Amino acid sequence: MKKAVQDASPRTAQILAQACGIELNKRILSFHQPAPQPTTDPSLNEARKHAKPLYTRPGSSVAPSTSTVAQAKGRKLPSTAERVLDAPGLMDDYYLNLLSWSTKNMLAVALSDTTYIWNAQTGTVDALGTVPEDTYIASLDWTADGSYLAIGLGTGEVELWDVAQQKRLRSMAGHQAQVGSLSWWDHIVSSGCADGSIFHHDVRVAQHKVSELLGHTAEVCGLKWREDGEMLASGGNDNVVNAWEGRTGGIGNDANCLSVKPKWMKRNHTAAVKALAWCPWQPSLLATGGGTSDCTLHFWSAQTGARLHSLVTPSQITNVVWSPHTREFATTHGFPTNAIMVHQYPTLSQVHEVKNAHDARVLYAALSPDGTTLASGAADENIKFWKLWEVPRKSKREERNSMGGIKMELIR
Repeated sequence: MKKAVQDASPRTAQILAQACGIELNKRILSFHQPAPQPTTDPSLNEARKHAKPLYTRPGSSVAPSTSTVAQAKGRKLPSTAERVLDAPGLMDDYYLNLLSWSTKNMLAVALSDTTYIWNAQTGTVDALGTVPEDTYIASLDWTADGSYLAIGLGTGEVELWDVAQQKRLRSMAGHQAQVGSLSWWDHIVSSGCADGSIFHHDVRVAQHKVSELLGHTAEVCGLKWREDGEMLASGGNDNVVNAWEGRTGGIGNDANCLSVKPKWMKRNHTAAVKALAWCPWQPSLLATGGGTSDCTLHFWSAQTGARLHSLVTPSQITNVVWSPHTREFATTHGFPTNAIMVHQYPTLSQVHEVKNAHDARVLYAALSPDGTTLASGAADENIKFWKLWEVPRKSKREERNSMGGIKMELIR
């Protein structure tokens, strides 16, 4: 009976659960132990066997799950997740972005029609709000200070929530289709739509739409502002990567232009581009990853659009995340490997791989505010936590300098 209830639509499930006395959301974002074991489905194993040659290049061999690079450094990288959260209702949709981790250590997760906030420090879970029954949640993104959350809906609206007050501040309409990607810079939240358009919303003013970017002919499934607000990267289901200059997009008091052209456009990918990430320690570096028929990472110079490096992977790339502490990046993958991989940059040598990290494709990912732990969400309705990096220890000189700064502050 409980399975039949969970397989129904969210509203029908709620009504049936109340009538039958079932606690439908009992296991939402709750820990369970042990972690699920990898699947032994023979058809999946056969598919992975066929994908294996994608690793192989002339004069090289398939990299092991934990390479000698990590071993030589004495690092212990995880083969199993540190923690696992149950996430019933986490949608199996490549084009959505349903996981976001704030600078205040709050993890926002969209499960069907409801947004939940998991406090990583206390382990508590709060339901932020539920969307109307004629729509669903398609994307999430926190402001830089972690106080506000933008939520993109299937019907095209973008909602703005004050999380501390658990209050919806406004709903910004304009898009005519699903908003599957969001990205903040300062007071601007940019939204990527299924019709290929990108809107800039200024949340301070009543007429929120200040600019529109038209550079895609299919759904915008990846969107990411650079930290300094100088550039915006977008990826679409048209296999295109666009780089937009922030100051030419009509953002600001002199907003008077629409449909500006990108600084540069790239068509090297042969599948949808959802995975986008600006490098935190080299701001001019952009990484992009393609979907099932591409499986390739490209690295671009933001200034010139030149392709600097490329890396072929064994499966669909769904996310790319840079480490802020070391010259490495992590990628998450879909069918057939469902893996999490770590590589060095710029050598692109493999540091670590967790094959079958989930029992379904790994669609969503977010990095903890301290830059050490990757949260991954998958179609198996689990969110897992992987500690991939460490915060570097301060040198004695740095510690002395920081102590000196404290003493001076106290003297004042």
